[in-house]
Amino acid sequence: GFWSWKGKTCKKVCVCVCVCLCVCVSTAVPCVPAGVFCCPLVVTMRPVPAAMLDATVEVTHLNPLAHGAPVHIGDPALLGIPDLSRPDYGDGVELQPGDVPVFWACGVTAIEAILSSKPSLAFSHSPGCMFLTDVPDSSSPPPSDTVHSPTSDHSLDLIPRSFLLSQNPLLYSLASQRAIERIRQLETIIGEDPGQRGIRALFLQDELLRSCLSLSHAVSVAITTGFPTHYQHSPPDETDGPPGAIAMATMLLSLGKQVTMVTDKRGLDMNRAIIDEAVRTGVLKTAVPLVTFEDGGPDSALHFLCHHGDRSKPRYDHLVAIERSGRAGDGNYYNMRGINIKHLVDPIDDLFIAAQEIPGISTTGIGDGGNELGMGKLKEKVSTLMPKGSLIACDVPADFAVTAGVSNWGGYAVACGLYLLHTCPAHQRYLRRGLGAEQGAPRDQLQDWTANLPSVEKEESILSTLVSFGIRSGKTGNLAMEVDGLTFHPTHSDIISRLLEVTRGSNYC
Repeated sequence: GFWSWKGKTCKKVCVCVCVCLCVCVSTAVPCVPAGVFCCPLVVTMRPVPAAMLDATVEVTHLNPLAHGAPVHIGDPALLGIPDLSRPDYGDGVELQPGDVPVFWACGVTAIEAILSSKPSLAFSHSPGCMFLTDVPDSSSPPPSDTVHSPTSDHSLDLIPRSFLLSQNPLLYSLASQRAIERIRQLETIIGEDPGQRGIRALFLQDELLRSCLSLSHAVSVAITTGFPTHYQHSPPDETDGPPGAIAMATMLLSLGKQVTMVTDKRGLDMNRAIIDEAVRTGVLKTAVPLVTFEDGGPDSALHFLCHHGDRSKPRYDHLVAIERSGRAGDGNYYNMRGINIKHLVDPIDDLFIAAQEIPGISTTGIGDGGNELGMGKLKEKVSTLMPKGSLIACDVPADFAVTAGVSNWGGYAVACGLYLLHTCPAHQRYLRRGLGAEQGAPRDQLQDWTANLPSVEKEESILSTLVSFGIRSGKTGNLAMEVDGLTFHPTHSDIISRLLEVTRGSNYC
């Protein structure tokens, strides 16, 4: 129960005593074992109107000794709960239209732990009936200190906010206000448009943040890139895309994610050699599996994305396209000049289309012109605001559309955003369902994450590798140290330095 909320205040919300029906149910989430105690996490679920989620998260976050912030917001099946109408303890609760199921760790977990150890004698509470002692609740600071003091452990910029990531399955995530503001700073930096392409007109706020949150929850990620804009050259690819893809892959690997890269069959050998060189030079942590996808029939995308074509067993949680040729409304693929390059592009778009119907797979598109895979989410804006937009606009949407002055910058920002989230206590607590000790990342782990951030040196190295393979700048076609007509020094190196300044301003958010 939330009995110690009594008298707590939060902005204009005054919580006297929380008296509401709740579901108490065991999950499939194992607690951290402690000696002879070992059991699954038990949670309580309270339906909360979507408009009140942030207030609910805030007021419970400010009371860490009374359950604290939620450990899950969304589909109960993600906790291994098959049916909320059949709780293990207490009665069921009916959700009203607009309600979201919100879950907190429950004190009944202790009963499960006691039962697992089979002691001869134990004292605890009964579900719904608190166990009272004469020990005063003196460990919590008074409400005024908790809410208003800027030096408090619960400083306002550490309070988490909720963000909707997926409708199928329903999933929200949490991040502290400090982490949110820093990722928004990253988004502002990459939105600069030194090439004057008009990309600011396509901007949607918090697409970077929501993409990073979704990727943080993912276990297995597939990344695709490749835009053969120079159709008259061999290779026809450009220097925008691969560096950003490798930067994301490097950080995802450092965070323990599985990463696969998907490429066109025509460029398989070259891209494999580029990855090997990136590993040799220390740009990439380890070699990444490289695969191709070709249209092999109506179910080929489904079988590529899911084990045995079973929608309930996806291979990937998230697909990312960065500076990847996107299919237009007429079925062709166009560069920014309006030239059809379909003969050089494999139908990787089909994977993003199929993912829309597979629960548990989210998608991100990163682009700088509107003709890239995933930018279909912005098709109306691209069609009306970008040069040749009605012809070149990608028709295939992604869940999250990250726009940048140069697509590589979007990849760098994703890597930095993931770092910020994984050094954010509120987000990390949510990822681990509130289990385990409240502590920062171990020093060696933090050093590894830091070492795998993008850097001026690494990005200059990978660009040099691309040029050595004959890959050209997108806008000019120059075989030089430039991307989209902008030289690496000072333009790209300055953007990378500024992204790192925001990211590494502190090791903790």
